[in-house]
This record gives sequence, C-alpha cells and structure tokens, in this order.
Amino acid sequence: MAIINPYLNFNGNTEEAFNFYKSVFGGEFALITRFKEMPNPDHPLSEEDGNKLMHIALPIGNGNVLMGTDFLESMGHKMEEGNRYAISVSAQSREEATKLFNGLTVGPTVEMPINDSPWGSYFGMLKDKFGIKWMVDFDPRYN
Repeated sequence: MAIINPYLNFNGNTEEAFNFYKSVFGGEFALITRFKEMPNPDHPLSEEDGNKLMHIALPIGNGNVLMGTDFLESMGHKMEEGNRYAISVSAQSREEATKLFNGLTVGPTVEMPINDSPWGSYFGMLKDKFGIKWMVDFDPRYN
C-alpha cells in the first residue's frame, strides 16, 4: 500500500522553514540534498542557488514525512498560488508506482514522465485533471 506525504515548495527559504518545523515537531532530518549535489549541465547554477535545498525530509510521528524543496527561478520555477505544495506518493514497488502514475494521468499535465531518476528512485510528476500536483516514486533504498 502506498504512503502519502505532503511536499512543500518554498521561494528560497526551505532550510529556514524546515528548521522551524523541526523545532516544533522534533526529530531529525532523514535526508537533505542540495542542488549542487545533483549538477545538471542543462541548468548551470550560481553558488547561491547551488546551496539551496533540492530535497529535505523530516519524519513526523508514525510513518509521516514532511518534505520540501526550494523553487529556483534560474531553473524556470515560479511561485504561484496553487503550486506551494504537492502530494507525494511513495509506492512499495516499481509496478505500483507505474500503476498509480498511469491511473492519475487521465487528462493531466505530465511534468516529468515516470522514470529512473539521478538520485536513485523511480520518479514522476504530474498535475491531475483537477489541478492537483502529484509526485509518484518508488525508492528501493526505503522498501
């Protein structure tokens, strides 16, 4: 059975926000990845943008994970009403991830086809026909 977690997008202050959430909820960060750790030759980054957070995960309670990222204007991201969050679905297998992704792709906008990612998971993003953004992944390191 897949697990659903909130994924929050910030305008450059993800680290500050997540340190605040950590002070409220406690716990330790399960993962912190900066953009400079996943260089993309198609999108060279300034030193400032390279130090921004590509992904951060803070486990909260039993099985819940609050996740987030910095939106970078240099990569074409623009903060707008409605794109401050996404629903992240963590599947238990590649097959389940593919089934869920394909099931959600009825009249959607596929932002990133589901495929093997540079960070090691099987990952895809889409906006469904109701305008809700979904991130579907399977990461064998966590299953």
